[in-house]
Amino acid sequence: MLKSIQFTEKPEDEELKRRLKAARDKLAGQQMQVKEHKIPVLVLVEGWGTAGKGSLIGELIQNIDPRFFKVATMDQPTEEEQRKPFLCRYFAKIPEEGKFMFLDSGWMDEVTRMRLHGEMDQKIYEQRIESIRRFERQLTDNGYLVMKFFCHISKKEQKKRIGELEQSVDTKWRVSENDKWQNKHYDKCEEIFGRYMEDTNTPSAPWYVIDSKSKKWAELQALEILTQGIDIALQNQSLAVPLLQNVFPLVKMPKLSEISLDQAVEEEEYKEELKSLQGQLKELHNRLYRKKVPVVILYEGWDAAGKGGNIKRITEALDPRGFEVCPIASPEPHEKARHYLWRFWTRLPKTGHIAIFDRSWYGRVMVERLEGFCSENDWKRAYNEMNEFEKELHDWGAVIIKFWVQIDKDTQLARFTDRQNTPEKQWKITDEDWRNREKWDQYETAVNEMIEKTSTVYAPWHILESVDKKYARIKALKIVIRELLKALD
Repeated sequence: MLKSIQFTEKPEDEELKRRLKAARDKLAGQQMQVKEHKIPVLVLVEGWGTAGKGSLIGELIQNIDPRFFKVATMDQPTEEEQRKPFLCRYFAKIPEEGKFMFLDSGWMDEVTRMRLHGEMDQKIYEQRIESIRRFERQLTDNGYLVMKFFCHISKKEQKKRIGELEQSVDTKWRVSENDKWQNKHYDKCEEIFGRYMEDTNTPSAPWYVIDSKSKKWAELQALEILTQGIDIALQNQSLAVPLLQNVFPLVKMPKLSEISLDQAVEEEEYKEELKSLQGQLKELHNRLYRKKVPVVILYEGWDAAGKGGNIKRITEALDPRGFEVCPIASPEPHEKARHYLWRFWTRLPKTGHIAIFDRSWYGRVMVERLEGFCSENDWKRAYNEMNEFEKELHDWGAVIIKFWVQIDKDTQLARFTDRQNTPEKQWKITDEDWRNREKWDQYETAVNEMIEKTSTVYAPWHILESVDKKYARIKALKIVIRELLKALD
């Protein structure tokens, strides 16, 4: 892609000056449209060392109100970041709706640098490319404008800039060892950069190669491309996003109405099994930490089905330093203003740790679907997006365990009534619980569709029959132990 690039001829000084002013004024005006239409704009600036990436970002932001943008320099991942999924630190940086985020280098730099230094084989490279394509597509599908710039200079120009910067003690620090390594291995870098850009050049998130020999010319190119991108994003805002066919193998699951709920366990047997299973889980937690295996457990289910008590029996067996329970309620304003998966990406455990979600990303296709908190196109698209999210976790090495806690309407009514009539339990029952109960049939339809479309071979659903809570707790412990043993062995 880079070797065959042909740049537009740089305009004369007067024309350059005129177009620069027009483009700057246009971006300054567009920022209010971006804010009013709640379009989040992510600008990724990649390129050669000494090509002027930082300077270009500095010029672009001069035209935007400081309240509406952030800038982040994405250095090589820290040890802590390396214990999270590859995309985690990038997903954490996505902007809120109506705001800009400028990234000085990012996922391209990380992948190509590892590729150039022999730290990533072809299989992992292809996996990363697939992850990046999904990441960028998910952002654009959810209303983000993703602009990707590559600042390009020749080998001769790079060598010249390195020499000039090294001549002064005040600028010598700006030349990194990687910049000099790039120049020495320019042809190899050009090939790897070009291949990466070809592999990630998509209609919704294309690459724009910026001729960066001249600072002002580079600024004009970026400004005109960015403002054109914003115009297109404003025009496309009302268009529905095409739904994608599921490509992941699924596990056939029963309908909720087909599940027998008469399972039970006697008190003495329950106590004995609980003690034994919790002992096994405690030992497994130590092995998980030693082998650095991450675990994600999520609970969904009917109100009053017994999720909290089930979670408690799991966590009683765990080292408190190695797990976190994430109770998921309605999104906060700063969460609602981002991609709906953002608040889950930012709560993922590091390797060797366990995250337990009390409610999860599946709210998108249940409560958000039924209460009208998102569009029909949004929740229909979400099945595939959540399968992709869980595939990322699986490829990272995580154990993913998904529980649906099942009861019948009569059991729920009895538990609601008990909560309402018992002072110390009244905090557990709300008007919303009663309203949701009135929509039981609608929720059951949504849950059946959710389980059918998202029970993948790498993250299947497990049904916990919870009319007898003791039975459900024992079953959950057995499933967790079984899945952890699979991963550890």
